[in-house]
Amino acid sequence: MNKIETFEQFMATTKGAIGINDFLINIIIAAILSGLLGFIYVKFGKSLSNRKQFAANFIMITLTTMVIITIVKSSLALSLGLVGALSIVRFRTAIKEPEELAYMFLSISIGLGMGASQTQITVTGFAFIVTVIILRGFIQKNDKNGNFFITINTQGKDFELPKLTKILERHCKKAELRRIDDQENEVDIVLKLEFGRSDDIENLRKELKEFDSKIKMSLFEDKGLV
Repeated sequence: MNKIETFEQFMATTKGAIGINDFLINIIIAAILSGLLGFIYVKFGKSLSNRKQFAANFIMITLTTMVIITIVKSSLALSLGLVGALSIVRFRTAIKEPEELAYMFLSISIGLGMGASQTQITVTGFAFIVTVIILRGFIQKNDKNGNFFITINTQGKDFELPKLTKILERHCKKAELRRIDDQENEVDIVLKLEFGRSDDIENLRKELKEFDSKIKMSLFEDKGLV
């Protein structure tokens, strides 16, 4: 047997092939875990995007990842082929919220773990991470700081962020900048605000209109956003 034949046999060798029964059990567990992850994200997530719509992707991502790992883990040739296939993938939609990326990685991790038949480790790790998320959610729920989000859109060419900051300081106890999308002649800003009095909201709205007549804004409670 020469070296070429030995290498070809090594590339074609399949090890650790999973039976159909074990595969069905793993994929059911993966579906349950990803479904729970989606529920946790909708309930405790802080993303400004539509959390229900984003969470609906978790099951598909988890199960697809699991199927891929289950297939390629038994063959080095398939693993190398997967690397080549993924190198041509391009994501056109940017993830703007870091929290979305974190949940996406957790969803992929579930698929990786179940695809590698590491059921106990995957379930244990998932339970620990979810426990931390829930505890953090309850702690933040009792925190009264920053109970409103405001989105500001303006098409004014002379818009200046420092001037906006001074206006917020006059009417808000606390203001946290969450996101800025700066495009041609248009700026979108998302802030988290805490007001000391109910009158401050109306006063802020009036001064923002005086500051920029073209400004558009939306104010909503952060607890009710899904």
